[in-house]
Amino acid sequence: MDFQNRVGSKTGGGGVASASESNVNRRERLRKLALETIDISKDPYFMKNHLGSYECKLCLTLHTNEGSYLAHTQGKKHQTNLARRAARDAQDASNAPTVTGPNQGPLQARRNIIKIGRPGYKVTKVRDPVTRQMGLLFQVQLPQIANDVTPRHRFMSAYEQKIEEPTKTHQYLLIAAEPYETISFKVQSKEIDQSQGKFWTYWDKDSKQFSLQFFFKNPSFENENIAP
Repeated sequence: MDFQNRVGSKTGGGGVASASESNVNRRERLRKLALETIDISKDPYFMKNHLGSYECKLCLTLHTNEGSYLAHTQGKKHQTNLARRAARDAQDASNAPTVTGPNQGPLQARRNIIKIGRPGYKVTKVRDPVTRQMGLLFQVQLPQIANDVTPRHRFMSAYEQKIEEPTKTHQYLLIAAEPYETISFKVQSKEIDQSQGKFWTYWDKDSKQFSLQFFFKNPSFENENIAP
């Protein structure tokens, strides 16, 4: 009886190893399949963040390299979320109100904020005197900002926007403050130093000026045009 138990234990251990190896092989097959069928540059859910990792905006997952992301796109979670998004988009389209004639009732008005144009701004290239890191200082003037509004900002991947042809070499810094139009600055897609003192923002309520400064981790800095 003891001999049979020992044999059964060894057999079970071999089964676990085989299952693990099977999972590795499965992921590699999925990655190869994705490489053959997906143009990652046109994937609306693929994003490289400022830390150099890759994100799936649909599933909110983080990946260390493009191969890992591609294998994820062939998995059950991503495919299920794709199906749900397609179903929701189709339902939203079918429920959208349409006007077919002069007797049609009024549509529900959406809450809109009247924009007053772009704010004034100044962009300055800066260098850390100790580390020699290059960075950028943004100063945005908002004299007519709403009383209950604080300026907001975020970095956006080139693949999120639909205005320009996306490129891996650049990303966008967005600054928003109602009732002004949101302004966007095109900067290099380099990793940003998030350590203390390297990235900061300041909203001066008295002068109505919003300031943001950051440094790139890579000390090299190439000349580029920065325009909203």
